[in-house]
Amino acid sequence: MPLPHIDLMYSASGLGVGFLVGLTGVGGGSLMTPLLVLLFGVHPATAVGTDLLYAAVTKATGTLVHGLKGSVQWRITGRLAMGSVPAAALTLWLLHRYGLHTERSMAFLQHVLGAALLVTSLALLFRPQLALLAARAPRTLSSTQTALLTTLTGVVLGVLVSLTSVGAGAIGVTVLLLLYPLLPISRIVGSDIAHAVPLTLVAGIGHWLLGSVDLSLLLSLLIGSLPGIMIGSHLSTRSPEALLRNLLAGALVLVGARLVWT
Repeated sequence: MPLPHIDLMYSASGLGVGFLVGLTGVGGGSLMTPLLVLLFGVHPATAVGTDLLYAAVTKATGTLVHGLKGSVQWRITGRLAMGSVPAAALTLWLLHRYGLHTERSMAFLQHVLGAALLVTSLALLFRPQLALLAARAPRTLSSTQTALLTTLTGVVLGVLVSLTSVGAGAIGVTVLLLLYPLLPISRIVGSDIAHAVPLTLVAGIGHWLLGSVDLSLLLSLLIGSLPGIMIGSHLSTRSPEALLRNLLAGALVLVGARLVWT
């Protein structure tokens, strides 16, 4: 078996995306997958599958940090995974049954990816307002209803992430803020990152079995992204968070619109 080839252009892209992820907390799939599709011309299925395993490795590191800090609410993580993991498995089975590398599938994945980026940009833009609204609103959901809605959120994320690798971060955190308004934001983020590990791992392995993972591309991205995330995380407390979030949301709108309407 030949050794994977390391492409420094992909590593440089991984460094830049990793830096932005560490700086802003925005999920790598929102940035990396469209970059691979639009800039490097990677097939959407290969971009999604490779990015999912890339996310599994990087988010496992983040989960370890959050777990040691005690900022993971494992009950929420479990509720999300109860919905997302089976939904991801079913989505991958449907992709296998109806074909993943056909021209029709490529167009479908590209449009779904664009729509997911547009939804992610809205989640980024309005997350502070939604969090404030949820904190002020009277609590009307029972614990059973909250648990059910959390699992249903997992189902939606499982389908979305398996198709596009986008949504587990920005969309997941935004919904959790609405469902658990009294929970500190650090626990919301930690629980969402921990949930992303089994989801991206299952979805990534599924894409690997379908033949839509490029190992050379994966290693090239990781070589750049891991130090990038460390540097960005170190500088995150000094960055203008609101400005960066709005700039990223604007960029995602442009990229998402191009994918949907091309």
